[in-house]
Amino acid sequence: MERTELLNPEERFTKFIEGFRDEKGEYKYEQRLSEMIARGETSLVIDFNDLYTFDMELAEAVLRDPDDYLPRLNEAALVKLRVRDREYVERVGEINVRFRALPEVVPLRRIGSRHIGRLIMVNGIIVRSSSVNSLLTKAAFRCSVCGEMNYVIQTGQTMKSPPRCESCGKRGGFELVPQESTFIDIQRISIQERPEELPPGQLPRSLNIEIRGDLVDVARPGDRVSITGIVRPFPRTGRGGTLRTFDLYLDANYIDVSGKELETVVISPEDEELIKELAKDPWIHQKIMRSIAPSIYGYEPIKEAIMYLLFGGVTKNLPDVQIRGDINILLIGDPGTGKSQLLQYTAKTAPRGLYTTGRGSTAAGLTAAVVREKGGGFVLEAGALVLGDKGVCCIDEMDKMREEDRNAIHPAMEQQVVSVAKGGIVATLNARTSILAAANPALGRYNPYQTVAQNINLPVTILSRFDLIFVLRDEPSRERDSKMSEHILSLHRSGRTPVEPPLSPELLRKYISYAKQLRPVLTEEAMERIRDFYLKMRSVSKEGGEGSAISITPRQLESLVRLAEARARVHLREEVTAEDAEAVIALMKRSLEQVGIDMTTGEIDIDLIMTGKPRSLQNKLQRVLSVLTEMERATGLVKDEDLYQRLEEEHNMSRSEAGRLIRILLRDGTIYSPRPGYFKKV
Repeated sequence: MERTELLNPEERFTKFIEGFRDEKGEYKYEQRLSEMIARGETSLVIDFNDLYTFDMELAEAVLRDPDDYLPRLNEAALVKLRVRDREYVERVGEINVRFRALPEVVPLRRIGSRHIGRLIMVNGIIVRSSSVNSLLTKAAFRCSVCGEMNYVIQTGQTMKSPPRCESCGKRGGFELVPQESTFIDIQRISIQERPEELPPGQLPRSLNIEIRGDLVDVARPGDRVSITGIVRPFPRTGRGGTLRTFDLYLDANYIDVSGKELETVVISPEDEELIKELAKDPWIHQKIMRSIAPSIYGYEPIKEAIMYLLFGGVTKNLPDVQIRGDINILLIGDPGTGKSQLLQYTAKTAPRGLYTTGRGSTAAGLTAAVVREKGGGFVLEAGALVLGDKGVCCIDEMDKMREEDRNAIHPAMEQQVVSVAKGGIVATLNARTSILAAANPALGRYNPYQTVAQNINLPVTILSRFDLIFVLRDEPSRERDSKMSEHILSLHRSGRTPVEPPLSPELLRKYISYAKQLRPVLTEEAMERIRDFYLKMRSVSKEGGEGSAISITPRQLESLVRLAEARARVHLREEVTAEDAEAVIALMKRSLEQVGIDMTTGEIDIDLIMTGKPRSLQNKLQRVLSVLTEMERATGLVKDEDLYQRLEEEHNMSRSEAGRLIRILLRDGTIYSPRPGYFKKV
């Protein structure tokens, strides 16, 4: 098909700049030109819809043949600017006209040969970015004979030198003069389909993008972007030369970073009205809880916790520190209790959610990796926590992860950043992610007479970073089992959820996105309730004397604030009320009663989560250690029989109890046995 040449595109574009008015009746692009000079910018960004409504023919011509029309539009913008400020134009040299918000978005998996040479727009998430390099656009060569300068415009992949000197006619012997040549910045990035847009059972497709000039470093790995650009073919090379197969890449014209906030969910004015109407219901939190994984029977406290995780607290950026607002939850459960289903549902419901398993995850896959390119350079590749920035990352079977991989997510859980210093790349990427993790007990079933740390293969450093920990136990109960079996059987018979959720997943996603824009503030009443609960729990510890268990720490106090803010967001309130505070205190108590009870004393002991050992055990270990240290000063080595006898006399400790405590100290590396039957402190 022959392309019809458009007459005077420069003149038509100048008319558009001079004549287009926005809704307020202002000359939008005349103002933008003035702003460009004031800010020292070199790009004029045009909303494509404005050009389309003003001059449809020119807009269609730009889409059809951007390589022909874009340089002409750039020249027209340059001429327009030269009239206003000649000095500025001479300083910057060239102006780029860039288009944003094209009418149609082409999915990455639909890009094909018919798009070559056309201007298109794609959406995706940046997974890889190279370092910034310099690209030669106009080369200055000095002749070795006469010393005259020869200028060559550079295109293609390789540098071209002049065939002969323009002054003396000599062939060859040219020297490149970088100071007289023109360079621009260039960077290569790779974008991938967004997880929520991925067709079931398909691997995500990716596309390489080449960005130049002032677009360099506009976005980084993990950002969600809309990119306008020209599709170009890149030849593959083999041993016999250039192959007939070409790879497609996008020559970027404009990058719009939409991934900073939850802009990926579009909320219409009708949706906003419906959301506000729903929020007027005082029992809206119950409706949302019933809408979370309705196919899974029971687990109301856990569904309530997941609801708070989806809505999240408010992040505070103070001058010296950042206090996270994202909530982390751990589910420990017997096999077949529906942990994985809850995680998968949460990943699907969150406006931005990712699901991964511990066995299939590495440190680089979760945080960030530095990968070597074909050309030999290093590029940064984002992992799951970075891609899930400002969203939810669900990690199933966390206990199956390798120790070094698990340690990599420590800073991401508290500081909410991922730091990389490898291969000459030093970068800090945002990982402001809520983590919902699940783990199986080490011996198959959860043993309530052991601590959390003994039940699962997770270090206490990770356990202490979770705001709430819940145990899902499979205990026989005739009434509950009867209701659950009825629920599961009716689910299989009808092929749909037995109970229709009050909010559909789509509406719930929009409700969460809308609520996350609010920043609730604690009221005096809410502060009083939380303070009273905290002081009451601390005073219990104090009354028990120096050796008593510590039932709560400032870390749980911060968790309570986050949870209360999340509950206020559920009700679309600007303030956290006393009701919110009481509801989250009840949930925190429930979590602590499940995992923080010292079975020997029956008291809540936060040390079970913080250190892995209850305070009562720590006190007993301290007694054994102090006796052993005292005996060691006198005799050097301590004989086991003498130690058992002394412990029985002074602390009324049985031989079996003393033997158990000594084995714990040996395992922890606090004491050692230099020869059989003797002990010594390390």
